[in-house]
Amino acid sequence: MAPKRISMITQIVIAVILGIIFGLVLPDAARYLKLVGDIFLKLMQMAIPLLVLGQIVQAVGGIKPKELTSLGGRTIMVFGLSSLFAAVWGIIMAVFLKPGVGVSIDQLEDPSMKAQELSLTDTLSGFFPKNIFESLAEGSIIQIIVFALFFGLALSKFMASRPESKLFQLIIDFNEVIINIIHYVMFLAPLGIFALISSTISSLGIAIILPLLKYLLVYGIGTVLLLGIWIGFISLYCRVNPLQLIRNMKSMSVMALATTSSAITLPIAMEESRNKLGLSDRITNLVLPLGMSLNSNGSAMHMSITVMTIAQMYQMDFDLQRMIYLAITATFVSLANAVVPGAGLVSLAIIVPQMGLPIESIAIFAGVEWFVGMLRTILNVNSDVYSAIVVAKSVNEIDYSTFNRGES
Repeated sequence: MAPKRISMITQIVIAVILGIIFGLVLPDAARYLKLVGDIFLKLMQMAIPLLVLGQIVQAVGGIKPKELTSLGGRTIMVFGLSSLFAAVWGIIMAVFLKPGVGVSIDQLEDPSMKAQELSLTDTLSGFFPKNIFESLAEGSIIQIIVFALFFGLALSKFMASRPESKLFQLIIDFNEVIINIIHYVMFLAPLGIFALISSTISSLGIAIILPLLKYLLVYGIGTVLLLGIWIGFISLYCRVNPLQLIRNMKSMSVMALATTSSAITLPIAMEESRNKLGLSDRITNLVLPLGMSLNSNGSAMHMSITVMTIAQMYQMDFDLQRMIYLAITATFVSLANAVVPGAGLVSLAIIVPQMGLPIESIAIFAGVEWFVGMLRTILNVNSDVYSAIVVAKSVNEIDYSTFNRGES
């Protein structure tokens, strides 16, 4: 039998462990590896603007105009509000529990590392591009996302009037090529992470790793509490038993934790939504597949809490306006949460530079990506189902007898 291939996450965890050891044992040699790490980060960033643009155009352009009716609009509004709340919740958890406090990184030689003052008007106007090619060249992700939303809506209308056109398939093919580029770059991730971790440890010591334990604890507490808030809201809004709700979603929750994949969990989530939660076929078939692209509560919270942790590690104070900017940016970037190896690292590579933080800092979090992925996925999957329940309740399409019968 051929030897079983080691998964990407396992390779990265091994690279982190070896990087820590190498940085501690041979600190002088480890410093020379920074170049390798910097090259990996640049390769990781090079395709991100096109990745974000293509993924959102495909997600929005694939929505049929008839779905952008009252039901579709209601669904998208629930998605937007839930993802924004998840991002805000991550910021709240970081502000009060301070997962990044406890490590001092004194290498703030670059003045660009200082948090810039942003006025509300500058923040809002900065969301909108005046030249999409300029935005792509500068990597202004939020502007790229706004353009992609408009492009996707226009594409949806165009494809409805010209169903014979191959334009949408061309965009799908383009996205597959870009994802293949990310695959190639992520093939180098273990080497790049090893180089970044070892060079960081050689400069800053083992203390840089210790806050990750607190970060994981805070992230876990935040996830459990946010799920609890969702369950409480659903129970009050739909007048259902919260324990029955948890029981009815047990299988999909376990599958999300075990596989760390929303795509793999989708069939089980759809089956349980129909047969245990009592949602209609119309709601299940529309809301849950759309939610995979347009509703990523786990990803939004992951990005906001991680950015806040990094800012605390670098002793950068984010004022209220910058936190608002972070919440909105994390919500939009969660739309581009591509299904690629190391998607969590890719998302961080998108948002961390946008917040004026050093992209090298994401390497520190690579070693806990598998644990974070479990929490991120269960929140992504369950929030999609919670959103579907809210939409179903709003149009009276919940079969309460099925819900209360639940699992036999």
